[in-house]
Amino acid sequence: MSSVHSRRITPGQKPGWLKVPIPSGPTVARVEKVLHERQLHTVCEEARCPNMGECWAGGTATFMVLGDTCTRGCRFCAVKTHSRGNPVDPDEPGKVAESCVAMGLRYVVLTMVDRDDLPDGGSAHVAEVIRAIKLRQPDILVEALVGDFLADDPAATERQVATVLAAAPDVYAHNVETVLRLTPRVRDHRCSYARSLQTLRTARRLRPDVVTKSSLMLGLGESEREIDQAMDDLREHGVDVVTFGQYLRPTLLHLPVREHVTPARFAALERRAHKKGFLYVASGPLVRSSYKAAEYFLAAAIRRRRGTDAARGAAPPTPPDPA
Repeated sequence: MSSVHSRRITPGQKPGWLKVPIPSGPTVARVEKVLHERQLHTVCEEARCPNMGECWAGGTATFMVLGDTCTRGCRFCAVKTHSRGNPVDPDEPGKVAESCVAMGLRYVVLTMVDRDDLPDGGSAHVAEVIRAIKLRQPDILVEALVGDFLADDPAATERQVATVLAAAPDVYAHNVETVLRLTPRVRDHRCSYARSLQTLRTARRLRPDVVTKSSLMLGLGESEREIDQAMDDLREHGVDVVTFGQYLRPTLLHLPVREHVTPARFAALERRAHKKGFLYVASGPLVRSSYKAAEYFLAAAIRRRRGTDAARGAAPPTPPDPA
């Protein structure tokens, strides 16, 4: 048991702070109709996120692009896995953009399944979705929550990160998911803690103006010292925003929960993370990497940053050439 304040686990038992009603109501029903008509996937629905109704009503949603089948098999994740993903839908960029308008979104998160079966890992498709959204709704803010684009050499990975950045997302996010020691047990064997950090550093180097973001799940057996080290690593690699949430076991085939971290401990982690210099921290049992509270803050921060740049007469940043 780690030194993070926790509650001992009784099989099948969850503490009261994790018991929330299933999202429902007219907003949820309306949004589900829009998504299903266009055959789109959201992480909100795939994970039956407890924050779903609140986020959708507040103008935020998370779309999962490139299909619903991942080519990796992380031991915490409920998304389907296979050595090859679904055929890429060329109409998906337009469908997602239309849905953003129909749902009245102000902030959209685009996440993706890993597509190691594609030559570019799916980066060009993600970029096309971002462009389609921005074309239909120029004032919307887009967060790209992407994979590490596993490639044979760092230069190839850099090209794929640059491809996404060339579409001008407002936030570039990639999750380290857990601490260094637990990475081999928690994530697929092709995932790397070091590569994840390098992906985030590459995004920061290529687009110094973009907000960078990452997330950790807690309750897998990590220690307090390891969480601190992960925060230091993220800051060292130029990450602006971090979120912490409780790991919840999707099925009995997935990793067991080692501990339930208390709300008070999440609050203490948030204070520590702020002291380390993060622009924003979202930390709580039900916080997810795509989380309305963080997105509201980021929207304000991005607009303030843009206003400051405009007042100084700075030219808008030129997206890198992905070639």
